[in-house]
Amino acid sequence: MSTFAVGDEDFLLDGRPVRLLSGALHYFRVHEGHWEHRLGMLRAMGLDCVETYVPWNLHEPEPGRFADVEALGRFLDVVARAGMRAIVRPGPYICAEWENGGLPHWVTGPLGRRVRTLDPEFLAPVEAWFRRLLPQVVERQVDRGGPVVLVQVENEYGSYGSDRDYLEWLARLLRDCGVSVPLFTSDGPEDHMLTGGSVPGALATANFGSGAREGFATLRRHQPSGPLMCMEFWCGWFDHWGTEHAVRGAADAAEALREILECGASVNVYMAHGGTNFGGWAGANRDGELHDGPLRATVTSYDYDAPIDEAGRPTEKFRAFREVLAAYAEGPLPELPEPPARLAAPVSGTLDGWVALDGVLGALGGEETVTPVPPTFEELGVDRGLVRYRVAVPGPRQPYPLGVTGLRDRAVVRVDGMPAGVLDGEDSVLPERVAGPAVVDLWVESLGRVNYGPRLAEPKGITGGVRHERQYLHGFRSRGLRLDAFEAAAVDKLPFEAAAEVYGPGLHRGTLEVTGAGDAVLRLPGATRGFVWVNGFCLGRYWAAAGPQDALFVPGPVLREGVNEVWVLELEGDAAPSVELGPA
Repeated sequence: MSTFAVGDEDFLLDGRPVRLLSGALHYFRVHEGHWEHRLGMLRAMGLDCVETYVPWNLHEPEPGRFADVEALGRFLDVVARAGMRAIVRPGPYICAEWENGGLPHWVTGPLGRRVRTLDPEFLAPVEAWFRRLLPQVVERQVDRGGPVVLVQVENEYGSYGSDRDYLEWLARLLRDCGVSVPLFTSDGPEDHMLTGGSVPGALATANFGSGAREGFATLRRHQPSGPLMCMEFWCGWFDHWGTEHAVRGAADAAEALREILECGASVNVYMAHGGTNFGGWAGANRDGELHDGPLRATVTSYDYDAPIDEAGRPTEKFRAFREVLAAYAEGPLPELPEPPARLAAPVSGTLDGWVALDGVLGALGGEETVTPVPPTFEELGVDRGLVRYRVAVPGPRQPYPLGVTGLRDRAVVRVDGMPAGVLDGEDSVLPERVAGPAVVDLWVESLGRVNYGPRLAEPKGITGGVRHERQYLHGFRSRGLRLDAFEAAAVDKLPFEAAAEVYGPGLHRGTLEVTGAGDAVLRLPGATRGFVWVNGFCLGRYWAAAGPQDALFVPGPVLREGVNEVWVLELEGDAAPSVELGPA
């Protein structure tokens, strides 16, 4: 079998120097029916290797309950059939603009900032997870005839911490689990990041979007020998709700890629193809130089302004990169693969069934808790979704300001069943005063847990309290509604109204008649904010007023000929949205 090693200056495949020309493509952001096509696009661009993270929270949503862990192995098998190599980045923390940086809420909830350290209560679930995950990586390593050539230790740890003992423990665990290919770390090309993130025995690599010569010079001060590699060449960027769409010019990105290769280095284009944050798994960031400012939630699309766009099509950047990479290929580059089918014709329809949000919560929500102070999402076992907090304002008393401290992230408020406003921000106050007695419902939604920086592992929900004037209110009845509760069998049992006289937040249901199923985009005229499912597949969050995203990508394999069912969980608006489906 082949061997892959780290030499003094080069990677060595069976003793022969090789350069890795890799591209990031996350199997969990691409529908499985599209894996083969997207890998074909990478090869046609001039890449011979693919890199993927592994999101722990996707595959272990609750302790010991696993969800399709084998998807990684199936993806690596498709990589092998495509004749490509693979780089695996198993975490346990991955960042990736993914919910909680890939860490399960049931780990970060009780541990907080004790995660990503040598704390035994963090190491125990990490070890259990790795021993469940890694056998499928080990059996697909290059020295066993598979495609895997490199495995990462943690991820950009130098941007977060300095617990070298934790990194060394993690490297030993990878080896003990059977990982025999070279290990590596990746960090920004800055002294404090490389100092904090490097680990003896693992190749240090650098992440940057430009300035390759300067970045590699910094890396060389910390690692005098070994192959140079930019593990994340940021050729574009991701979007937050409420911002402009991020764009990087093709010519500028191609010149930065050319500089990396002229340094004799290997590269991983991040992202070669971004895909989509299906299922509400998009993460969030904190604004500011030190990443401790206001929350900035990431949109559903992970297009990333990548050379292969969200729908798998080549862009101007693809053609510019292909021209650069062709000079480093062994022979002519492959032709582009046949594109997936696109929706043959647009179709639209109305959502004629509706259930109020209270009814949805009653049927699909978790157990109600009664506590003096509001519990967090983590304490209620909610990863993605929302929580209704109900609290009474005693009376009689005159109208006073009603506000929330420690709000994460957005609350739609009703007082005695009537809309009272939307709160957004850590410390928020309703625009109108509230008199007592009254019953206050706060429907709080997490817009995504922080995936990077010092605010990682912070809890969601109402993390402080609810105040009437200066007085805290006590006695909360709280109930969570998880997105993964929306399954066809459960939704079918909801008491939908065929045509309601008055609409509000709730679940809308309707059908679309499709002829010529294929990749599509979905729009929701009249909707405000919430989540969408097509045939039980969660496309992710929509947020009409925030932008920059105004449509959701629908993978062709999700659609079927004939009748397709659409669910829209509207969290804020009071109109019945319509649905428009068009070719991607």
